[in-house]
Amino acid sequence: MCTRFVYNGNDTITGFNFDIDLSVWTHTVIKEKDRFYIGIKMPDGDYHSFHGVNKNGNTGTLLYVNGNENGKHADGRTCCTISELTENFIKGEISLDDALNIVQNSTVVYAPDTTMQAMLSDRNGRVLIIEPGLGYRLERTRYSLITNYSVLRPETTRPYIVSGDDRFERGVKQLEVCDDEFSVAEAFRVLKSVKQEGLWATRVSFVYSVGGNKVYYVLNNDFEHMEEYGF
Repeated sequence: MCTRFVYNGNDTITGFNFDIDLSVWTHTVIKEKDRFYIGIKMPDGDYHSFHGVNKNGNTGTLLYVNGNENGKHADGRTCCTISELTENFIKGEISLDDALNIVQNSTVVYAPDTTMQAMLSDRNGRVLIIEPGLGYRLERTRYSLITNYSVLRPETTRPYIVSGDDRFERGVKQLEVCDDEFSVAEAFRVLKSVKQEGLWATRVSFVYSVGGNKVYYVLNNDFEHMEEYGF
């Protein structure tokens, strides 16, 4: 259960709520010279960057989605997992144009252990939405928004919408009325309005300002205590 958006006004601002069951994944916030990311501990013992920001403006996030058969994991020279693609983007090893080339010329599949979709964005406000098995969309609009259901083919995940889960609709309602002065504070208001509690609570919320090249973040829904990290 996560929420991600990009808003293009006078500044390009991205927001992300990381909602997770602590019994399933171990995570920690990691700040490096070139990266800010929510490290996810994987079986290899390392903390991987599937949700984060590079100092070059690359911002990538994975979001859980009910999988489809066409996106199931497969090996092969023409296949690329959505997790590998996203992490390479956050590391700055590939650009948004590189990622676009990959999705156009390779088969993007789920990782072996989970089904995810991705939103990638760059410092120019371009957004690439990738849904394994369903396709991709490149856009630069006033705002882009994704949660845990398909935005490319909503009918494929509509049967799996959790009762009462209207995060997408609430996000759209708020972002639609914002103007060019959209700020970091407004981004946090959007994230706070769609925060989760309970088993799948929001553990980390971060906002990235391209103009300031700075990440602002809060832990465990404590929106009164914001920290920041500048590149």
